[in-house]
Amino acid sequence: MKLKNLAFAIITLIALFIGCKKTVNDDLSLVPTGVNPSKLEMLFTITQDNTGLVTILPNGEAAATYEVYFGDATTTPAIVIAGKSVNHIYAEGTYTVKLVGIDVTGKRTEYTKQLTVTYKAPENLVVTITKDAANNFKYNVTATALYETFFKVYFGAVVGEIPVQFNEGTTVSYTYPAPGTYTIKVIAFSGGAATTTFTQVVIVANQINLPVTFESPSVDYTMTDFGGNVTVDAFDPILSTNKVKKTTKPNGAEVWAGTTIGTPLGFATTIPITATASQMSVRVYAPAAGIKVRLKIEDFADNTKSVETEATTTVANGWQTLIFDFTNQATGTAALNTTYNYNKASIFFDFATAGNGKVFYWDDVRYLPVNVVPAGLGLPIDFQSTVANFYPFVNFGNANSIVANNPSLTGINTSTKVGALTKAAGAEVWAGSFLELASPINFTASNTIKMKVYSPQAGIIVKMKLENLNNPGINTELDATTTVANAWQELTYTFTGIVSSNNYQRVVVFFNFGNPGTGLTYYFDDIRLN
Repeated sequence: MKLKNLAFAIITLIALFIGCKKTVNDDLSLVPTGVNPSKLEMLFTITQDNTGLVTILPNGEAAATYEVYFGDATTTPAIVIAGKSVNHIYAEGTYTVKLVGIDVTGKRTEYTKQLTVTYKAPENLVVTITKDAANNFKYNVTATALYETFFKVYFGAVVGEIPVQFNEGTTVSYTYPAPGTYTIKVIAFSGGAATTTFTQVVIVANQINLPVTFESPSVDYTMTDFGGNVTVDAFDPILSTNKVKKTTKPNGAEVWAGTTIGTPLGFATTIPITATASQMSVRVYAPAAGIKVRLKIEDFADNTKSVETEATTTVANGWQTLIFDFTNQATGTAALNTTYNYNKASIFFDFATAGNGKVFYWDDVRYLPVNVVPAGLGLPIDFQSTVANFYPFVNFGNANSIVANNPSLTGINTSTKVGALTKAAGAEVWAGSFLELASPINFTASNTIKMKVYSPQAGIIVKMKLENLNNPGINTELDATTTVANAWQELTYTFTGIVSSNNYQRVVVFFNFGNPGTGLTYYFDDIRLN
């Protein structure tokens, strides 16, 4: 039985072996045979920010991948899958870009296309050129622009100059070897051939110093306005060859609008002010008489160390030399301190009055090594002179006038000194006082005189009379009436038809005219042509 089973197993194995015969299939109709890629193209997208960034998008039929040869110094191609793109940064120029399309079987097709990369010129070039705060001969340059890669600056002082290259955010400085007029040129580079250029002429000069005449070509006569003032170079309105400065105090300018004489650095040397040589002078051409002009000197490094004084114009539309004595400081300002380092000056035209368009010419700012004694009394009369007996009142009718302290430093009059007329009890109804001027009043520009008064009574007559010095019979007079008590007000006297040739040289004032004296004191100040 066992032998019978073994034989059956052997026969079954042989049958199975015979039944497993191998079948060969040699039909290749369904295997891709490959088609050469065709209709190859490249889309170039070039950014407009001068970075040179180009996006290359290959396209074509039957291509599974692409090789992109950039056409510049890059030798290894970029492999790009169909439907994707590749970025590459180019310098400005023209390139032949090669595209190789590859199908799934490795078949290859080549295509070339020209690419031109052009950088645009920098835009919105802004160049800032400033004089150094500590050195008149040193200039500092910065620049900004759109689409720039760097800048170069030429300072214009050397033949065959090698420019200085710099980047945005960097300051380039140069110190000129000598005074002169130079052209600073800044070129903004795009990274390619396109550039943008800026030029500016600068005047390199010595720091301003006294005396200031505005005539030297080697001195920096830059003025520094503040408070709304506008100062420009000009010529003398009378002598056209004379260089001067013209300052306008426009509508809306501050009451304290002024002009620093020079840059904030002030003068090259200290003003040698002393207690006995304490004056400076400025030639001024003003539009009217009676205008206050203030002069301030200070330490440019410490503006808390200063002194201010004032002078008043007496001539309209003509030149006069104003004397500023710093031992007579302006009301409310610090006294002269001769230990201070005064090396900067500022001038204020029509001080304490808001700008209204007045125009002033000025010239010849000088320090006076010897104090000048005023030639004599003239309009305006402000009672601020410290010269002994400068206001020699002549009194009559039992009136008495002196120079006194201002009883009320408020309102329209903050001067420290004023005139004070006391009309004694029982004094004549015509009691008064007069002052004699050094020269006759010139009424060519104006026929109006104004005077500030402070009266203990409202409604009183204040008479002003003008007389010829040698013949009092040649005279004219006008009345004005006070409207307030114990406060300053300004009275106006318009002498219609007045003739300057009558040589009115004596100014007479009468308070409470027509009534006898009661012992009251009346104050008056700032008698001026308006």
